Amino acid sequence: MQIAVLTFDGFNELDSFIAAHILNRMKAKGWAAYITSPTPEVTSMNGVAVRRQRPLEFVAEADAVIIGSGVKTRDIAADADLLRRIVLDPSRQLGLIGQLPACTDLKTKPWVVEAGVNVIDAPFVAHGNVATAGGCLASQYLAAWLICRGASRADAEQALHYAAPVGEKEFYIQHALGVVTPFIAAAPALVA
Repeated sequence: MQIAVLTFDGFNELDSFIAAHILNRMKAKGWAAYITSPTPEVTSMNGVAVRRQRPLEFVAEADAVIIGSGVKTRDIAADADLLRRIVLDPSRQLGLIGQLPACTDLKTKPWVVEAGVNVIDAPFVAHGNVATAGGCLASQYLAAWLICRGASRADAEQALHYAAPVGEKEFYIQHALGVVTPFIAAAPALVA
Protein backbone atom coordinates (compact mmCIF):
# COMPACT_ATOMS: atom_id res chain seq x y z
CA MET A 1 0.00 0.00 0.00
CA GLN A 2 1.32 3.40 -1.01
CA ILE A 3 0.19 6.28 1.21
CA ALA A 4 0.40 10.01 0.56
CA VAL A 5 0.73 12.08 3.72
CA LEU A 6 -0.21 15.52 2.39
CA THR A 7 2.04 18.04 4.09
CA PHE A 8 1.79 21.74 3.30
CA ASP A 9 3.72 24.83 4.43
CA GLY A 10 2.81 25.60 8.03
CA PHE A 11 2.09 21.91 8.70
CA ASN A 12 1.64 20.38 12.13
CA GLU A 13 4.55 17.99 12.66
CA LEU A 14 2.45 15.60 14.75
CA ASP A 15 -0.15 15.14 12.00
CA SER A 16 2.39 14.19 9.36
CA PHE A 17 5.15 12.46 11.26
CA ILE A 18 3.19 10.27 13.70
CA ALA A 19 0.98 8.80 10.98
CA ALA A 20 3.91 8.33 8.57
CA HIS A 21 6.03 6.70 11.27
CA ILE A 22 3.39 4.20 12.35
CA LEU A 23 2.42 3.36 8.76
CA ASN A 24 6.05 2.86 7.76
CA ARG A 25 6.29 0.10 10.38
CA MET A 26 4.57 -1.93 7.63
CA LYS A 27 7.52 -1.67 5.18
CA ALA A 28 8.21 -5.40 5.40
CA LYS A 29 4.74 -5.96 3.92
CA GLY A 30 5.34 -3.55 1.05
CA TRP A 31 3.75 -0.46 2.58
CA ALA A 32 5.22 3.02 2.33
CA ALA A 33 3.96 6.35 3.63
CA TYR A 34 5.46 9.39 1.91
CA ILE A 35 5.54 13.04 2.90
CA THR A 36 3.78 14.49 -0.14
CA SER A 37 3.93 18.22 -0.84
CA PRO A 38 3.24 20.78 -3.58
CA THR A 39 6.79 22.17 -3.31
CA PRO A 40 10.17 20.45 -2.90
CA GLU A 41 10.46 21.76 0.67
CA VAL A 42 7.85 22.73 3.26
CA THR A 43 8.32 24.35 6.65
CA SER A 44 6.27 23.36 9.67
CA MET A 45 4.40 25.69 11.98
CA ASN A 46 7.42 25.46 14.30
CA GLY A 47 10.08 26.12 11.68
CA VAL A 48 11.08 22.54 10.81
CA ALA A 49 12.02 22.39 7.12
CA VAL A 50 11.33 19.07 5.39
CA ARG A 51 12.04 17.89 1.86
CA ARG A 52 9.09 16.10 0.30
CA GLN A 53 9.38 12.45 -0.65
CA ARG A 54 6.74 12.66 -3.37
CA PRO A 55 5.23 15.55 -5.35
CA LEU A 56 1.61 16.57 -4.86
CA GLU A 57 0.52 14.69 -7.98
CA PHE A 58 1.40 11.40 -6.21
CA VAL A 59 -2.01 11.57 -4.49
CA ALA A 60 -3.67 10.41 -7.72
CA GLU A 61 -1.85 7.05 -7.62
CA ALA A 62 -1.69 6.56 -3.84
CA ASP A 63 -3.82 3.84 -2.27
CA ALA A 64 -4.54 6.05 0.73
CA VAL A 65 -4.32 9.76 1.44
CA ILE A 66 -3.88 11.46 4.81
CA ILE A 67 -4.32 15.21 4.87
CA GLY A 68 -2.68 16.91 7.83
CA SER A 69 -3.50 20.31 9.25
CA GLY A 70 -1.42 23.32 10.11
CA VAL A 71 -1.43 27.05 10.58
CA LYS A 72 -2.11 27.69 6.89
CA THR A 73 -4.98 25.18 6.50
CA ARG A 74 -7.54 27.86 5.73
CA ASP A 75 -5.29 29.48 3.10
CA ILE A 76 -4.69 26.10 1.47
CA ALA A 77 -8.43 25.34 1.42
CA ALA A 78 -9.01 28.68 -0.36
CA ASP A 79 -6.30 28.14 -2.99
CA ALA A 80 -8.28 26.91 -6.01
CA ASP A 81 -5.16 26.39 -8.15
CA LEU A 82 -3.56 24.20 -5.49
CA LEU A 83 -6.77 22.23 -4.89
CA ARG A 84 -7.10 21.47 -8.62
CA ARG A 85 -3.75 19.70 -8.43
CA ILE A 86 -5.09 17.27 -5.80
CA VAL A 87 -6.82 14.44 -7.69
CA LEU A 88 -8.68 12.21 -5.22
CA ASP A 89 -10.84 9.11 -5.69
CA PRO A 90 -12.80 8.16 -2.53
CA SER A 91 -14.15 5.02 -4.24
CA ARG A 92 -10.60 3.65 -4.43
CA GLN A 93 -8.56 5.54 -1.85
CA LEU A 94 -8.65 5.55 1.91
CA GLY A 95 -8.47 8.60 4.14
CA LEU A 96 -10.45 11.17 2.18
CA ILE A 97 -12.78 13.51 4.09
CA GLY A 98 -15.67 13.88 1.65
CA GLN A 99 -18.88 15.50 2.95
CA LEU A 100 -19.63 13.08 5.82
CA PRO A 101 -19.64 13.93 9.54
CA ALA A 102 -16.05 14.62 10.47
CA CYS A 103 -13.65 15.14 13.33
CA THR A 104 -11.13 17.96 13.44
CA ASP A 105 -8.97 19.84 15.90
CA LEU A 106 -10.54 22.61 17.97
CA LYS A 107 -8.75 25.46 16.17
CA THR A 108 -9.85 24.28 12.72
CA LYS A 109 -13.39 23.36 13.79
CA PRO A 110 -15.00 26.79 13.18
CA TRP A 111 -13.66 26.87 9.61
CA VAL A 112 -14.79 23.33 8.89
CA VAL A 113 -18.26 24.07 10.29
CA GLU A 114 -18.34 27.27 8.20
CA ALA A 115 -17.63 25.11 5.13
CA GLY A 116 -20.80 23.13 5.88
CA VAL A 117 -19.29 20.01 7.43
CA ASN A 118 -21.02 18.37 10.39
CA VAL A 119 -18.16 18.27 12.92
CA ILE A 120 -18.66 15.78 15.73
CA ASP A 121 -16.94 15.77 19.12
CA ALA A 122 -14.92 12.58 18.75
CA PRO A 123 -11.29 11.61 18.19
CA PHE A 124 -12.04 9.51 15.10
CA VAL A 125 -14.86 8.64 12.73
CA ALA A 126 -14.96 6.64 9.51
CA HIS A 127 -17.56 6.01 6.83
CA GLY A 128 -16.50 3.39 4.30
CA ASN A 129 -13.26 4.65 2.76
CA VAL A 130 -13.43 8.07 4.43
CA ALA A 131 -11.98 8.75 7.89
CA THR A 132 -11.17 11.83 9.94
CA ALA A 133 -9.42 12.35 13.25
CA GLY A 134 -9.62 15.29 15.61
CA GLY A 135 -6.51 16.61 17.31
CA CYS A 136 -2.81 16.33 16.61
CA LEU A 137 -2.30 13.12 18.56
CA ALA A 138 -5.30 11.52 16.83
CA SER A 139 -3.20 10.72 13.75
CA GLN A 140 -2.39 7.40 15.43
CA TYR A 141 -6.04 6.43 14.89
CA LEU A 142 -5.81 7.12 11.16
CA ALA A 143 -2.69 4.95 10.96
CA ALA A 144 -4.25 2.11 12.99
CA TRP A 145 -7.44 2.24 10.90
CA LEU A 146 -5.50 2.14 7.63
CA ILE A 147 -3.46 -0.85 8.79
CA CYS A 148 -6.53 -2.73 10.06
CA ARG A 149 -8.33 -2.07 6.77
CA GLY A 150 -5.40 -2.81 4.47
CA ALA A 151 -3.67 -5.58 6.42
CA SER A 152 -4.88 -6.92 9.79
CA ARG A 153 -5.54 -6.08 13.41
CA ALA A 154 -2.40 -8.02 14.38
CA ASP A 155 -0.36 -5.83 12.03
CA ALA A 156 -1.88 -2.70 13.59
CA GLU A 157 -1.04 -4.01 17.06
CA GLN A 158 2.59 -4.56 16.05
CA ALA A 159 2.93 -1.12 14.45
CA LEU A 160 1.36 0.62 17.43
CA HIS A 161 3.45 -1.42 19.87
CA TYR A 162 6.64 0.09 18.49
CA ALA A 163 5.39 3.67 19.01
CA ALA A 164 3.56 3.13 22.32
CA PRO A 165 5.07 4.41 25.59
CA VAL A 166 7.03 1.84 27.58
CA GLY A 167 4.98 0.56 30.50
CA GLU A 168 1.75 1.49 28.72
CA LYS A 169 2.03 -0.51 25.51
CA GLU A 170 -0.94 -2.84 26.04
CA PHE A 171 -3.16 -0.02 27.31
CA TYR A 172 -2.14 2.23 24.41
CA ILE A 173 -2.76 -0.46 21.79
CA GLN A 174 -6.10 -1.55 23.21
CA HIS A 175 -7.28 2.04 23.53
CA ALA A 176 -6.29 2.99 19.98
CA LEU A 177 -7.84 -0.13 18.50
CA GLY A 178 -10.93 0.34 20.66
CA VAL A 179 -11.42 3.75 19.03
CA VAL A 180 -11.11 2.48 15.43
CA THR A 181 -12.51 -1.08 15.62
CA PRO A 182 -16.20 -0.07 15.48
CA PHE A 183 -15.49 1.53 12.10
CA ILE A 184 -13.66 -1.47 10.69
CA ALA A 185 -16.35 -4.12 11.10
CA ALA A 186 -18.73 -2.15 8.86
CA ALA A 187 -16.19 -1.66 6.07
CA PRO A 188 -14.98 -4.28 3.58
CA ALA A 189 -11.37 -5.40 3.87
CA LEU A 190 -8.92 -4.07 1.32
CA VAL A 191 -6.34 -5.95 -0.64
CA ALA A 192 -3.04 -4.12 -0.35
